Amino acid sequence: MPDSRTALRQQLLQARQAWAATEAAVAAQARLNEHLLALLSQLEPEGLGLYWPIRGEFNPCPVAETLAGTLNLQRSLPHAFKGEGGAGRRMEYRVWDGQAPRAVDECGIACSDGAKASPDVLLVPCVGFTRSGFRLGYGGGYFDRYMAAHPHVTAVGVAWDEALVDDTAFAPQAHDQPLMLIVTPSGVVDA
Repeated sequence: MPDSRTALRQQLLQARQAWAATEAAVAAQARLNEHLLALLSQLEPEGLGLYWPIRGEFNPCPVAETLAGTLNLQRSLPHAFKGEGGAGRRMEYRVWDGQAPRAVDECGIACSDGAKASPDVLLVPCVGFTRSGFRLGYGGGYFDRYMAAHPHVTAVGVAWDEALVDDTAFAPQAHDQPLMLIVTPSGVVDA
């Protein structure tokens, strides 16, 4: 029987993928673009760690393209390593040129084949999130491990409004790393 996190994750993913195909999703993408662009313009990152969108996630690439034209900004994408039998799971960022990725990481997600990078601001996709700043991801722990190993980075969650879950429905565990902020189509949620 799946645990409560697994069941919640499956429920949120199914709802997100159905919702992502609607007209409302197009309008929400535009609003989230505006909020994220405004926030990142204030943060003025030197290095921005993005993600390649999958399964109905918000696409941060247009925002990064806009910022790259106004800031001296290095963009990077995550590259996940599964490790032997799950031990040694880790993630690093690699410089990204803004073109369609030419590589795939060990989790089967499109990634950059560029040099290793050290972004100072990360955009972290959220399957679900709480107002207290915790996120529910896909369950591999890659982003949590990266944030724990790099506590100096500014971690900004990116989520659809529909991904908000009550704090009582998703209790953080010891390995969960809080996000500094979460950006949604409705605005910025201070964690």
